[in-house]
Amino acid sequence: MNKKLTILDIAKLADVGKSTVSRVLTNDPKVKAQTREKVEKIIRESGYTPSKSAQSMRGGSQKVVGIIISRLDSPSENRVVATMLSTLYAAGYDVVIMESQFDRNKTNEHLSVLKKRNVDGVIVFGFTGCDENALAQWGNRVVAIAMDTQLISSINYDNQGVIEHALAHVHHQSISRISYIGVDPEDKTTGLARLTAYKKWCKNQGVTPCYKTGKLSHESAYQLVDEVLKPDTQAIICASDTIALGVAKRLQEIAREDVVVTGVGGNELLSFLFPKIFSVDPGYACAGKKAADILINQLNGNEQIVHYTQQPIPH
Repeated sequence: MNKKLTILDIAKLADVGKSTVSRVLTNDPKVKAQTREKVEKIIRESGYTPSKSAQSMRGGSQKVVGIIISRLDSPSENRVVATMLSTLYAAGYDVVIMESQFDRNKTNEHLSVLKKRNVDGVIVFGFTGCDENALAQWGNRVVAIAMDTQLISSINYDNQGVIEHALAHVHHQSISRISYIGVDPEDKTTGLARLTAYKKWCKNQGVTPCYKTGKLSHESAYQLVDEVLKPDTQAIICASDTIALGVAKRLQEIAREDVVVTGVGGNELLSFLFPKIFSVDPGYACAGKKAADILINQLNGNEQIVHYTQQPIPH
């Protein structure tokens, strides 16, 4: 068959109206299954490829999803995006990736651009200060990751649970003199929630907390090690693998490799460079697939807002 067929040609071959073909192309759930199957069979056999720009002008689905990631160089977010992409691609969606750099205004600018481009939906990596109202304007066409919100569908990590896992790991080794290096508590997830878990553990154990917080970078962590390291320190719990990398480097330099280090993230580079470091996997890969599945489900007509907490993956 001629691969340059038009929608009208497809409609005639399928013995349906032109509008019905358009609804099939935009995944309208109101199209009868038998009719959809007949039209899709003609499309497959003809090799017809709809113009995305034409679909956009008609207000139909372009099969394009925007992903706003916090940092393009974030190993954890890239692990989430990897499974997200494979799930979206398998469902026939193209993807546009943008970077927010934890900037509220930049995120809103990206949302505005994506709206003008008439993308089908958006997945946003949230952060403290992210504009929930701007996201809520997308209704059921948006999913937020690592953001505590009730306005839109969201996936959160068990931020206290990952630190509890790390503490349990070292405590089982009869280690009790444990310090902590984390992120500024102004960050409610990686910062406050994970620090709270450490402080709660200290209170339950009847020990004095010893901790410092800084930036989410190995450089910051490297500089904080000496402030939490005592002669009798047995372990340092880190809020992320990035922090653990800086901590391990400093301990190596000062010949204190007897100190056990734990991280959060399941980063392969960290385990390669420092095999002894125990890292808790928050379930990044599972969260990426789940976020994509939720968005696809909502774009297909399910208007229910969903909130999901991803549990840590056993080591």
